[in-house]
Amino acid sequence: MPSKEPKAYDGKRITVTYDTGRCLHAAECVSGLPEVFDSGKRPWVQPDGAEPERVAEVVRRCPSGALRYRLADEGPAEEPDRPTTVVRSSAGQLVMRGDLRVTTSEGAVRHETRAMLCACGVSGNQPFCDHSGACGRD
Repeated sequence: MPSKEPKAYDGKRITVTYDTGRCLHAAECVSGLPEVFDSGKRPWVQPDGAEPERVAEVVRRCPSGALRYRLADEGPAEEPDRPTTVVRSSAGQLVMRGDLRVTTSEGAVRHETRAMLCACGVSGNQPFCDHSGACGRD
């Protein structure tokens, strides 16, 4: 499913955004900070459930970039990893972290810090993997 506008969850000191079309259910968020990320609650993201620095740390674990954050008082969103890394997963996806410029199938250029790109060409959310093809299976 192609990405829609990410949903924003505003806290007092941090905002977390979630792009459903990019989520690959790695569960780094729910296992890393269940008091903030609980798929059984509505809303499922409670940004004020932990200190903003801890929320940011767990969001950065999201390999697909479906989760992102912006600190309220400290200006820009997360800083990219340096140096940029590209790793092929065991299933074939390209797992990227760093200062990325990703061109979508519509031709839009997006600034990203984390992305999991489709390597098999079947994803309905190109260039991002959506687990619909061979590269989405482990």
